[in-house]
Amino acid sequence: MGKRINRLGLRHSWLLFASGILILSMLAGCGGPSVEDLEAVDYTPLLRDDWKVSTPEEQGLDPMLVAEMYYNAEKLETIYSLLIIKNDHLVAEKYFNQGSVDQKDRLQSVTKSYTSALVGIALEQGYLSSVDQNMLDFFPEIVDRITDPRKEQITIRQMLQMRAGYPSEETNPIFWDGLLSGHYLPLIEEFPLIADPGTEFNYSNLTSNWLGIIVHQVTGTNLKSFAEEYLFQPIGVEAGEWGTDAEGHNNGCGDLHFSARDAAKFGLLYLNDGVYEGKQVVATDWVHDSLQRYSKNINATGGFPANWGLSISDIGYGYQWWSAKAGGHHLDFAWGHGGQFIVLVDELDMVIVLTSYPFWLEHNEESWKHELANLNLIGEFIKSQPGE
Repeated sequence: MGKRINRLGLRHSWLLFASGILILSMLAGCGGPSVEDLEAVDYTPLLRDDWKVSTPEEQGLDPMLVAEMYYNAEKLETIYSLLIIKNDHLVAEKYFNQGSVDQKDRLQSVTKSYTSALVGIALEQGYLSSVDQNMLDFFPEIVDRITDPRKEQITIRQMLQMRAGYPSEETNPIFWDGLLSGHYLPLIEEFPLIADPGTEFNYSNLTSNWLGIIVHQVTGTNLKSFAEEYLFQPIGVEAGEWGTDAEGHNNGCGDLHFSARDAAKFGLLYLNDGVYEGKQVVATDWVHDSLQRYSKNINATGGFPANWGLSISDIGYGYQWWSAKAGGHHLDFAWGHGGQFIVLVDELDMVIVLTSYPFWLEHNEESWKHELANLNLIGEFIKSQPGE
């Protein structure tokens, strides 16, 4: 039996956040670092063949602002890696705690953004004809069991947008148990819709798993092998483990493992409109569609209470990608539990990657505290950057 996905690949527990215990300050103590403190910070990238290396100064970044970010990162107890890519160059890199350059970290729900890319590639390769195909077209074995006619209208597009109508698994223990069961197809019928398809955002991990199963069905191979041919090899990355459900499908919602450097290549691919070293790997139109905002102001619609004290605002969602603002800058990002991030800042030609302890099977107040600290570290750095 394959590995079963657990709640650590999931998106956030709104009830825990709303308890008020997670409003954080990024700096310990009262004062900031001195100039001497910042000058002592070393974030020099390692010299390897997989990345062009430069310095912040050469790529137009203030080295003291970079140093301050890494100075603050040292205080985070669970962070493994922090990388900054500017103008296609790796300009800052450091590993913390148990992290290392070759370590393949569990990226949790960052996996969803990879699953989205594979849906786009399957469309480009002709395995799918349209994102407006109905979900049930791919699961004829359960069509006769469907009792809610609204489910017959759910499209791939709505699934990508988290607007299929299925609930967040965190709202009911029965939904949690279903997600942890590893048997996902029966849940298409067993779990109710809480909204008409296409009408509102609800973060559903099962929906991402069903997307992954659809890609498996139409291509005749699992997500990992399909990705190795059409995504991973073309950008020169090597995936680690990718967990599976009870039927052997790679989990579309989580449990893909990558090194921070290889995760950064995926971010750079999307920053550069799906092109990697002159080769079109993901269709430009798909990248653009994926980074649109189909749901906006999620913080004002039941997801994010206004008093969190986050360094980002105006949170939105595309095709399995998040978006937000940090100061005057727009960012798109893949987000995984425990504080895993691939962040794109198009106007600054920048990618930021952060990996950390994934809190595997630890879905609690402590995990959310560290996750928010990681997010705020990135948000404060982006806010510090001048506008262009």
